Amino acid sequence: MFIEVPEAKSVKNRLHLDLRPVEGTRDEEVARLLALGATEVADLRRPDGGGWVTLADPEGNEFCVLRGDAEAPDPYAHLVTALR
Repeated sequence: MFIEVPEAKSVKNRLHLDLRPVEGTRDEEVARLLALGATEVADLRRPDGGGWVTLADPEGNEFCVLRGDAEAPDPYAHLVTALR
C-alpha cells in the first residue's frame, strides 16, 4: 500500500516499510531490532495495543513495526459474544 503524506521529508528516504511480526509480539520485535542496531525515532503505541513504533536503521532509513498477527484483535469477536 502506498500512502501520500503532506509533510516534506528533510532527508531522502527511498522507501518506508511497515513491518508486522509473523511470530512474537511487536514489543519483542522492537527489542530485537534495537539490539541489532536500530534506533527509536517515535513510539506511537496506544494503551489499547494499537499503534506502532518508528525505528531507523544505522543509515537513517525509517521503518515502522506494527503489532503482530497474534496481537491483532479478532474483528468478529463481537459477533460471538452477541450470540451467547
